Amino acid sequence: MGETAEARLKRMTMRSWRRGTKEMDLVLGPFADAHLADLTEDELQTYDALLLENDQDLMAWILGQASPPAALQPLLARITAFAEKRLTPGK
Repeated sequence: MGETAEARLKRMTMRSWRRGTKEMDLVLGPFADAHLADLTEDELQTYDALLLENDQDLMAWILGQASPPAALQPLLARITAFAEKRLTPGK
């Protein structure tokens, strides 16, 4: 039996908040809370794949220090924009 849609979102949200580094918790956790329920099935699959990446690579991609895999670029751009808006004073 497969995972229900609700269980999938809960699992992905929990994995977003419990990454291993606090920095990634603070980037992915709020994004998951705000946007996971609105993502398309393809975007959810991409997000699930993104959750398998290590935090050091994710942080480098989000900070623009390295280029992410092409399949992750559109979603990472959304996550980065969300984090910048949320974490930049005055925005």
